Amino acid sequence: MEVRAVTPMVLADGLLVFLAAYVSLDLAKRLDVRLKGENLGWLLGSALALATGLWGAQVLGLSHRGLAYAQAYHPALTLAGWLAAVAFMALGLALAGRPGRPIDTLMGSAVVAAGVVLTEMGFLLALSPSPGVAWAWWGPGNALPIAWAGSALALWLFTGGKRRAQQSWQALAALALAVAIVVPQALILSSAGLEQQTGMPLDGRVASGTLEVLASVGPVLLLVMLWVVSYMDTRMKASLLSARAEMQSQSLRDPLTELPNRQIFEGMLSQAFQRADATQAKLGLLLINLDGFKGINETLGHRIGDRLLREVAARLRSLAQPHMVARQGADEFLMLIPNDANAKVAADLASSILVSLGKPCLLDGREASVTCSIGIALYPDDGGASALIAHADAAMRFAKSSGGAAYCFFETRMVDGFRDQAEVLRDLRRALAQGELELFYQPKIHAPTGEITGAEALMRWQHPRRGMISPVEFIPLAERFGLICQLGNWLIDEVCRQIHAWRDTGLRMRVAINLSVHQLRQPDLVERIAKALSANDVNPSLMTCEITETVAMEDTETTIRVFHQLAKLGVSISIDDFGTGHSSLSYLRKLPASELKIDRSFVLDLETSEDARKVASAVINLAKSLDLKVVAEGVETEGQNRILRDFGCDQLQGYLFAKPMSARALALWAMDDVGPRTMNFRDSLFKATQPAEL
Repeated sequence: MEVRAVTPMVLADGLLVFLAAYVSLDLAKRLDVRLKGENLGWLLGSALALATGLWGAQVLGLSHRGLAYAQAYHPALTLAGWLAAVAFMALGLALAGRPGRPIDTLMGSAVVAAGVVLTEMGFLLALSPSPGVAWAWWGPGNALPIAWAGSALALWLFTGGKRRAQQSWQALAALALAVAIVVPQALILSSAGLEQQTGMPLDGRVASGTLEVLASVGPVLLLVMLWVVSYMDTRMKASLLSARAEMQSQSLRDPLTELPNRQIFEGMLSQAFQRADATQAKLGLLLINLDGFKGINETLGHRIGDRLLREVAARLRSLAQPHMVARQGADEFLMLIPNDANAKVAADLASSILVSLGKPCLLDGREASVTCSIGIALYPDDGGASALIAHADAAMRFAKSSGGAAYCFFETRMVDGFRDQAEVLRDLRRALAQGELELFYQPKIHAPTGEITGAEALMRWQHPRRGMISPVEFIPLAERFGLICQLGNWLIDEVCRQIHAWRDTGLRMRVAINLSVHQLRQPDLVERIAKALSANDVNPSLMTCEITETVAMEDTETTIRVFHQLAKLGVSISIDDFGTGHSSLSYLRKLPASELKIDRSFVLDLETSEDARKVASAVINLAKSLDLKVVAEGVETEGQNRILRDFGCDQLQGYLFAKPMSARALALWAMDDVGPRTMNFRDSLFKATQPAEL
């Protein structure tokens, strides 16, 4: 048996094999029990890395032996040997590269060992030296068990539970795998009797020098490329996990006030009902609605309004028992008295709330005062579990109709308050028929250039007696009483009509509309949108359909089906209020959406809160990793504008740039530069629109 000195070249061969083994294991650690889809890609990459390192070591190992005759390689047989190595490595890693039974590791390592020995022997036989390879069988006989033992050790180290994720164990496994390749190769080369050969065919073959250069450079380049792919995948998954953890944390609480949200509160309420039934105790529920909050938003701005809501939440939290107060939505809050509730206890608590909230708040140097109306319902005296919130709401509305700044206990006669809702609903139906509804448009700004690129359509109602009614008031009523689909159909038709009208004046404006969960359940929604686009000769690319993240998660199968139909139509899809729901990243990837819209609650505190900046940055990075554009709404300050631009946000929307305006006002701004501030409209908005293709 010939023993050869360990030269620098031999060490270089070993380093190449170690690098190949390390990269191969780095890719293989992504495998799981289901070898399909993305997993097959990782398996192939892992097998390519290991087989290429094995092949490169074969070529370089032979060149370092200093044979007295010229060597040349048959191209087809050399390629076949490399492909065989890929197949052996893929099969072996598929068996052993996944966490599982010890027998899987033994079987997989046996296949890898067989691949190492057989491809090396086949490599030498394919050279066809003269007079012919004469094996000393101690070489293959020792090579196979050494390769098997080393492979088994490497794969055992690699697949052992927590060791799989640790770099140090991965390096040890790669070292064992490298030994399992290098030593058997040396044994087989030494036992083949190559020094006794006199030559080999040269015609039609690749010269050894050419293949040596390829074996020196090619494997290294491939391994570096595969490692970069592995590294980028690791970073992206870490970013996605971080963003998901942030959003899951936020989903349990209202992002603005950090109080429990309605969903969490209802869970606590259900448990409280069960305890009360078991102990014959009484519960008290207070529904608190702020008086005049709309006026504060309109006069002082949404930024001050949001700060006021946070101050109100802090004061309510100080009066309630732990975790017993929640934000129901908008300017409404719920508070639970979890035990020993009676009229006196509830009245005392309501009085304390009125006093606390009645104190002025100093916000950014401005003083804001707010009162509230409180409805009180007791369990079980005022109804069962399913009706308690509704009855507290009825009592609150009675208190508000009496002038506000008061509390009121529920009485059965208060359900007659639905008469007012019926009146508003009747007027809303008339408004649809008589054209009292109007669309306002809030511009969207391209963050890098500051140019206006489109607008969002927002519904307004000019009531003949009540004046301008906000959609916050009439949209929930329309949803509750089944009128929302008619409103949605009107909005779709009106937006398409307006896009056509703008186009006739030379303005090619992209418009976003909001879809409700009720519209998504319409079987003919996509057909209606297609019909409206066609009737007005509007290109589908000029329309974007926005749906909130929460709505998208209510009926995932329906959402996916409708979204794909809309995307096929050519309409863009946007996920609105992103970060306030509880979406699955795997589900999000299935949606053919082109953009995410960050909820304004995350934008509010960007200048003052490091947590807010982290969440916004995580959402933006998540969107970028999914090749989605990012729109931030509720931008009201230059500081928020600057931070969002630095984070890489694509589009911005908010009062800093423009409030919602009529279609005529937006057209005057675009065509005659008559607007709230000096801003450019993107040149593409004035180019001819292509005919609709539906």
